[in-house]
Amino acid sequence: MFLGIPLIELVVTVVILLLCGVVAGFLAGLLGIGGGIIFVPCFFYVFTLFFKIPTEIAIVVATGTSLLCMIPTSISAAISQYKKGNTDLEVIKNWSVFMLLGVVVGILLSKFYGGTWLTIFFGSVMILNSINTLFRAKAKPAFASLPGRVGQSIIAYCIACFSSMLGIGGGTLTVPVLNACSVPPHKAVGTSSAVSLFVCVPGALLMILTATTPVGAPIGTYGLVNVLAACCVVPVSYFCAPLGVSVGKNIAPATLKRIFAVALFIISVSMLYKGITSYMEEGVMPIASEQSQDISTTASETN
Repeated sequence: MFLGIPLIELVVTVVILLLCGVVAGFLAGLLGIGGGIIFVPCFFYVFTLFFKIPTEIAIVVATGTSLLCMIPTSISAAISQYKKGNTDLEVIKNWSVFMLLGVVVGILLSKFYGGTWLTIFFGSVMILNSINTLFRAKAKPAFASLPGRVGQSIIAYCIACFSSMLGIGGGTLTVPVLNACSVPPHKAVGTSSAVSLFVCVPGALLMILTATTPVGAPIGTYGLVNVLAACCVVPVSYFCAPLGVSVGKNIAPATLKRIFAVALFIISVSMLYKGITSYMEEGVMPIASEQSQDISTTASETN
């Protein structure tokens, strides 16, 4: 026993999480993306397939853990992009308060409504993202510039709210929005790194400090964040990312995007299916229970 946990169970858990870190790091380096778009599905499947955690618990803990895992990489990326002059500080200044508000609302929504709908939501959004990545042409920006303060406030709030609910850093939503508003690509990427900090740090803290650890959650879970998973995944993924970069150099960028889009589509469809199945089971079980109660009541009245 170690800290009240059977040693063999702890070893198996750590090994599986380390492998999760290897996969996440390699894919992040290979595909040029990172954060929750990889971490959330990895954690979700590790928790459900290996540890037999219920879907509604697995998805919420996966999103919270993903937010924690992204903090070190977001800090590193934000500092690096700032030094290169790629961060639009005016955008960050205009967005900051509304991003924090969006994170609070997003975390509250994910905690209040539970995990099944979140699985469906994540799967649906990522399916749309994969289709967009696979089929979109090199379209010109839709707008000549960013909207005024009110419009930017709404954008910042929505990005932070959805990102915190999905357990992603915000880049997945921020970069396309900024590009559509004629922000240069390097500025869009650099600014999104700073945006990630406004999502990950408060999001992870809220998940840890304001939530009760669910019954049946994986070992090492505090609130809605699995700290053990984060400690295992972050260092391993950091060192495995360069391997993915090396492999990716030999593959055309367009091919990499297609690989990513197809893989993301398959994973998202699977998560969507799990969410819908879980939702239907939750809906059927109460009905069955009510029917059984009605039958027993009728039987007792007859007797």
